[in-house]
Amino acid sequence: MSYVREPPRACAWARERERPLTVHDLNQLLLVCSLVLLVAVAAVRISSRSGLPSLLVYLGIGVLMGQDGIGGIRFDDAELTQVIGYAALVVILAEGGLGTKWKEIKPALPAASALALVGVTVSVGVTATAAHYLVGLEWRQALIIGAVVSSTDAAAVFSVLRKIPLPARVTGTLEAESGFNDAPVVILVVAFSQAGPIEHWYVLAGEIAQELSIGAAIGLAVGWLGAWGLRHVALPASGLYPIAVMAIAVTAYAAGAMAHGSGFLAVYLAAMVLGNARLPHWPATRGFADGVGWIAQIGMFVLLGLLVTPHELGDDIVPALVIGLVLTMVARPLSVFTCLVPFRVSWREQALMSWAGLRGAVPIILATIPMVSGVESSQAIFNIVFVLVVVYTLIQGPTLPWLARKLDLGQGPTPADLGIESAPLERLRGHLLSFAIPEGSKMHGVEINELRLPPGAAVTLIVRDGKSFVPMPATVLRRGDELLVVATDPVRDAAERRLRAVGAGGKLAGWLGTNGTD
Repeated sequence: MSYVREPPRACAWARERERPLTVHDLNQLLLVCSLVLLVAVAAVRISSRSGLPSLLVYLGIGVLMGQDGIGGIRFDDAELTQVIGYAALVVILAEGGLGTKWKEIKPALPAASALALVGVTVSVGVTATAAHYLVGLEWRQALIIGAVVSSTDAAAVFSVLRKIPLPARVTGTLEAESGFNDAPVVILVVAFSQAGPIEHWYVLAGEIAQELSIGAAIGLAVGWLGAWGLRHVALPASGLYPIAVMAIAVTAYAAGAMAHGSGFLAVYLAAMVLGNARLPHWPATRGFADGVGWIAQIGMFVLLGLLVTPHELGDDIVPALVIGLVLTMVARPLSVFTCLVPFRVSWREQALMSWAGLRGAVPIILATIPMVSGVESSQAIFNIVFVLVVVYTLIQGPTLPWLARKLDLGQGPTPADLGIESAPLERLRGHLLSFAIPEGSKMHGVEINELRLPPGAAVTLIVRDGKSFVPMPATVLRRGDELLVVATDPVRDAAERRLRAVGAGGKLAGWLGTNGTD
């Protein structure tokens, strides 16, 4: 099988346009974008009820809008797709980092780091060898494909794992791996796509280590400084906090990239620090990041669907299936086994982690790098990666909950988090903590005096069944109650930890957040 190099293509819409953009054109563009978003949001409901991974629905929307679909839009600008894809990936990693709980991934950091480094190396080697000998690709193309598909997709992993009650070690390892492994994979793909001979492995290893170290240092520093600033400076409007948090995370990416480090690792670590810092108005910030993350995913998947040309995929289906089979059944399990045996991870957890190496939009975005660089057969590489991602995501995503049940790794529902909203009172040097007691919370049935809040914190108001009242020490809390807690600056963190502890462990929860708090 041979692949013929195709000349780089540009966006036909832009190329054929002979007049400047007008207000009417802008209105049409806004209308189309809003309709796409509405359809995509409706598709979330469809995918959740059918079990079909949402990324396939969004890709399908893009394909339908493309030149082979009912939309007839001719779009083939790989460079623009890469730029927008990078921007969307930054937002997705930031949203994932904000939702990552430190207590869950802390024990899994060594294993996740091994999977993101050693595991990627094993996966690249095995997959590239199969692409060369079984499919007939040249070594450069084989190495590019091996590197591109070795990265698990953060968006896919975050969206799937947070719906499945798995052991904390499994979830923490997979989430941290998906957040960490984008950085070394991007470095490898860029290196393999450059003109000239491929550098020696030890040179690449040194560059990867250097970029990861710089990115990690900048990400942790920006995250810590940003959290400190947001906790000590009261902004004039609560709506500014979500914007500030996302701006800090994006700043980490920009700073890391400009310092010749890994911007992707920097943004993930910075967001993780911010997400575990108990910032003011956190539920609102979390909801805003969730919404922005969805928009980024939708836009990225639709754009990638537009970029692909379905009638050109025929010759690349068989190579994609072969490479995907080797990746799923050999490379991923071998990399998981190699990395996790020293950590004494059970065979059941290894089997689940092997099957949970989900691919998504990230490999397709990375496949645009050789297209922009003018690598020979780059269009074939993109087509192979696209088919591989679609087919194996369709297989792995819906079957992951079933496999978890078969391996007896599913857990019962965990107590609902209180979702405490914190508003700083700068002049009074205090904080207002407000939250509602959700279903399943063990705070139900607890008396006010059994909360054992630290001195300097008190429950000042309860709203129950639409009526508010000032509670007595013997007032019994119920599900659905909305509480307002006032705490001074020195005890704000202790009060929040205690409330979360009681919500997770009941009245016998240990002091200051043991037995069930973050």
